[in-house]
Amino acid sequence: MPAPHVSPVGGPRMTTARRREMGRAFETGGEHYEQVRPSYPAEAARWAVPNGARDAVDLGAGTGKFTGLLTELGLAVTAVEPSEDMLAQLHVALPGVTTVLGTGEASGLPTASADVATVAQAWHWFDPAAASAEAARILRPGGRLVLLWNQLDTSVPWVHRLTRIMHAGDVIKPHYAPSIGPEFLPPEAAVLPWHDELTTLEVMELTKSRSYYLRSSEAVRAKVLANLDWYLHEHLGHAVGERLTLPYRCYAWRAVRA
Repeated sequence: MPAPHVSPVGGPRMTTARRREMGRAFETGGEHYEQVRPSYPAEAARWAVPNGARDAVDLGAGTGKFTGLLTELGLAVTAVEPSEDMLAQLHVALPGVTTVLGTGEASGLPTASADVATVAQAWHWFDPAAASAEAARILRPGGRLVLLWNQLDTSVPWVHRLTRIMHAGDVIKPHYAPSIGPEFLPPEAAVLPWHDELTTLEVMELTKSRSYYLRSSEAVRAKVLANLDWYLHEHLGHAVGERLTLPYRCYAWRAVRA
């Protein structure tokens, strides 16, 4: 299924220093992240995993949003994440999953130990060349690297304006494809529409989990939340705490180890 392309926060022109600086925003706050960030459609996990796969590695696993979907498919999953705070939340949600404190560029896992390596909402924080080489190292011959991003569906006008107010940087841009190293064959792309159910107050909490908000001053944070309050409750006319259907698209690429 061909997909429009995504240019997420920290796209291909981001420097290594800037990538690390912004990524540090997620070193803490794991409990809040787990509570407010969306999961992924189950279809995305089924699309990601090759037939006959037994072992999976979830790189940049965070609190385990995508990890859990892999376990539901019966895979033996190892979650790799550089934040101890995020891994603590993953342990609570998925106590049977093996976890490793590591990065996408240096996982510490054995060579040729996995059939599929997934990266959900995290590839833009990695050095793509180093992470491609690491993924190829830990994958068995014919193994698959899968990159996924959730994005609010900005083709819906009210959602597009919402993302602008939230400073959600993962905006669709034509002709973008994630940078994957020569260790892999050209990737296949897909777009998987789905939706999440949130109250207006939960939308405001979701905003607090974004890197722009986390790295901003108190004054900027207050302005963002005030603008959201106005947009949701006055401009759109929703009652405080009213439940909304928030449309998403999950963008995915899968590439076979060459």
